[in-house]
Amino acid sequence: MNTRCLLVLAAALGVAVAQESFKCPDDFGFYPHHISCDKYWKCDNGVAELKTCGNGLAFDATDSKYLTENCDYLHNVECGDRTQLEPPVGTTHCSRLYGIFPDEAKCDVFWNCWNGEASRYQCSPGLAYDREARVCMWADQVPECRNEEVANGFSCPAPGEVSNAGSFSRHAHPEDCRKYYICLEGVAREYGCPIGTVFKIGDSDGTGNCEDPEDVPGCEEYYGELDLKAIRKSELLAGTKTTSTKQLKPRPQKEN
Repeated sequence: MNTRCLLVLAAALGVAVAQESFKCPDDFGFYPHHISCDKYWKCDNGVAELKTCGNGLAFDATDSKYLTENCDYLHNVECGDRTQLEPPVGTTHCSRLYGIFPDEAKCDVFWNCWNGEASRYQCSPGLAYDREARVCMWADQVPECRNEEVANGFSCPAPGEVSNAGSFSRHAHPEDCRKYYICLEGVAREYGCPIGTVFKIGDSDGTGNCEDPEDVPGCEEYYGELDLKAIRKSELLAGTKTTSTKQLKPRPQKEN
């Protein structure tokens, strides 16, 4: 029985050694491992050295000349038949040491992990992180997210509750003069007026436009001491910069 076990072990070791043997096709180059996506061979003066990418990275084998040594995020690499990977090594917010991972609690938050250190990113208002496309999309298009999570609890009015008979309706943000919601087929998406303007509720529910603060009762002092004339002339209107919101005042609350 012991002899049989030793023979099986020897055969297994022989297969492993054969799998790890590699003859360099050229003196210098970087070549993909035949079964592991996160391993590759580095050839220097005809001597092969087995290398392993960081946990969560894979070897990019797209260079037909085999002169590029590049480990990239797993989702960016076509592994093909190279299906094996090193076991995951995780830290807080990181399933592996390298990669982009969704937050488990908030659908509009994701984490960029590099060597186990996680950097937090948040999608723009109304958007959520799509785990398949790995980009921020409208929350109603992300299966893992409920729109209310990114709409600050705002819910669209029921059909017939607003007098606007169009295909969509606009509604003021309950706290921020500059923000508003567009309801499209019962789904709320958050938008913001251009810098220097605020949202003015229309004469009837479901309508409204972005106007100068002085024309919107209760929001005249929204921008505080900021020079609106300078803002309108600046590149802020082009969306290339953001302005501090420390001096911005909230939308006045309606009295009950």
